Amino acid sequence: MVKFIIASHGEFAKGIRQSGQMIFGEQEDVEVVTFMPNEGPEDLSAHFNEALGDSANAGEVLFLVDLWGGSPFNVASRIQAENPDRMAIISGLNLPMLIEAYGARFTMDKAADIAHYLVDVARDGVKTIPETVASEAPAQEADAQEAQPQAVTNTDVNKVEHSGEMTIDVRLARIDSRLLHGQVATAWTKAVQPNRIIVVSDTVSKDELRKTLLVQAAPVGVKVNVIPIQKLIDVWDDPRFKGVKAILLFETPQDVERVVAGGVKLTEVNVGSMSHSEGKRMVTNAVAVDDNDVECFEELRSQGVKFDVRKVPSDSSKDIFTLLKDKN
Repeated sequence: MVKFIIASHGEFAKGIRQSGQMIFGEQEDVEVVTFMPNEGPEDLSAHFNEALGDSANAGEVLFLVDLWGGSPFNVASRIQAENPDRMAIISGLNLPMLIEAYGARFTMDKAADIAHYLVDVARDGVKTIPETVASEAPAQEADAQEAQPQAVTNTDVNKVEHSGEMTIDVRLARIDSRLLHGQVATAWTKAVQPNRIIVVSDTVSKDELRKTLLVQAAPVGVKVNVIPIQKLIDVWDDPRFKGVKAILLFETPQDVERVVAGGVKLTEVNVGSMSHSEGKRMVTNAVAVDDNDVECFEELRSQGVKFDVRKVPSDSSKDIFTLLKDKN
C-alpha cells in the first residue's frame, strides 16, 4: 500500500487528516508533517525524515502538500528527486483529494499514478453556488429524465407485471438521520459502487430545498433521487429498474419498517447514524434510540432483517441488539 505523508504550514495537515478519518475511517500508513512558525528548515527536514521512517529506503510514498513552492513542498521535492521511481508529490491539498486518495490506494499501487489521478478530483471538489447550480441544473434535469423511465405514476405501476423479488440491486440500505453526507458520498459509495443513491423519505420528498441540496451533493458518476416511501413500495420489484445499483437512505427505522410492511424485501440494513433528541439514549457515539426505535428493530428482526451498525466500511460491524443489551 502506498504510504501518504500529509505536509502543511501550521497544523492544517493534522486537521485534514482528522477530517478524512471522520469520513473514511482510520487509515494506516498516513503520517503528518507540520511546519510551525517557530521552526526552521532543519526542523522541517527532521519532521519529514521521522515521517518517512522505514519507507525512506523502500516502498511507494505520496506527499500531499498544501502549497506549491512552499517550504513543505520544497523539502518533499528534494526527497522525491532522490527517489523518483517510487515517490510522487501533489500540491493544493483539499478534503475531496484526500478522501479520494484513500480510496485510490485499494486499486493503485504506484504513488505517481495516484498523484496524476487526484488532479481532476481536487479540481472537481471546487464548486460554487449559485454559479454551479445555474450551470448544472439543466444538465441534472436532462440526466434525471434520461435515467428514469419518466415519472413512475400510479397508473404506470398498475401496468407493470411485478416480479415479487427485488429488481433494484440494493448495494446498501442505511439508516442515517443525516442522509447523504461525506461518509455516504465517499466511503460507502466507493465501497459498494452504486449508480444511484435513493433517499426514501416522505418528509424530505416534500421539502424542495432539502431535495435540491441532496441532489447537488451527489458524488461524481452517481445520480441522486428523493422519493416518498410509497414510491419505493410501488417500484421495488418493477422490471424497468433492473439496471439500478442503489444505496437506499432512510432517516429512521420507522421508515424502514413501513417499506418492509409494504412488501419490500430487505435482508440487511446498515445503521450509521441516529441523532439524539429528548427521550433517546445513546448506544454508540452516533446512534441514539428510544423505546419506539427498539420496537421497530425487533419487528424488523422478526421479518428476517439483519442489522450492521457501522459509520464507515472500515469500522468493525456491531450488532444492534448486543449494543442495546449492553447499554441496558
